[in-house]
Amino acid sequence: MDPRLSLITLGVADLDRATSFYEGLGWPRRVRSAHGVTFFQIGGLGLSLYPRAELAKDAGVPLANSPSQGFTLAYNTRSRDEVSKVLAQAEALGAQITQHAQDAVWGGHHGHFCDLDGFLWEVAWNSSFVLEDDGSLILPA
Repeated sequence: MDPRLSLITLGVADLDRATSFYEGLGWPRRVRSAHGVTFFQIGGLGLSLYPRAELAKDAGVPLANSPSQGFTLAYNTRSRDEVSKVLAQAEALGAQITQHAQDAVWGGHHGHFCDLDGFLWEVAWNSSFVLEDDGSLILPA
């Protein structure tokens, strides 16, 4: 298996509401002809939103009413100041801020929010991470 992640699918309670949230963040929607699912292009990765009950059915697992907090989705910013701006944008769209922007023990700056379905997002600036023009993340060696 090649080391790559191609698509992240979030099981959402209300597809239209979740779609509006991510469109409100300014994310470019793709494959508009698809019904019952929403796709976004995020750099070299895809994000899809799919009704939680349908996702559980497709995966053959019991329906859970809340997402796991065993992971976070991360949005890395190009500057320290952008962290607060992204958190404010998400909050204005209905996200719950769980940690306001602050300096991190690892030397960067970050904060967290839960989106409308409770998925946990970290918004972070790390001076040692390089973001390409297309948003691709290059980790230091």
